Amino acid sequence: MKYLVRSVKYFIWFALILAIIMMIMGFLGIVEFNLESMFRDGMKSVWQIVILFAVVALVYPLTGFRKYDVIIPGEFSEIRDKFLRIMESKDYVLETEEGEDMTFRLRSKALRAFKMFEDRITFTRTPTGFEAEGLRKIVVRIVSALEYAFRNEEKDDYSK
Repeated sequence: MKYLVRSVKYFIWFALILAIIMMIMGFLGIVEFNLESMFRDGMKSVWQIVILFAVVALVYPLTGFRKYDVIIPGEFSEIRDKFLRIMESKDYVLETEEGEDMTFRLRSKALRAFKMFEDRITFTRTPTGFEAEGLRKIVVRIVSALEYAFRNEEKDDYSK
């Protein structure tokens, strides 16, 4: 169900961006406010664009969201505070905590809206650390920061 919701969100997002671009072009006088003159084949082109957006919206959630292993040694009680500080430094706040599993959301509602409220990062405890799940480009950045900080404790910028 989450996959379908994400696909619909991306389809709407793509359509909204196209509509905004076309409106801007219309207001600037680059094109007329008429589908027949905006697109080469008129309404036929609109349906082709809709199909293209639908295909991209169906594929993107498969490639845009991933799970990554985060290797963080130590007991949860020892690493929790530093983990939270690192996440806060990346503008993420703790949303839920169930045992050793944690979920974070962006602090800024504007940034959350810009990411279509798909900003949640879930950390599930594993024997070697955590499994991080979320939007690929965000999770890669967060995982790198966490692993770097916990491997380089003598150069710790987050222990302030």
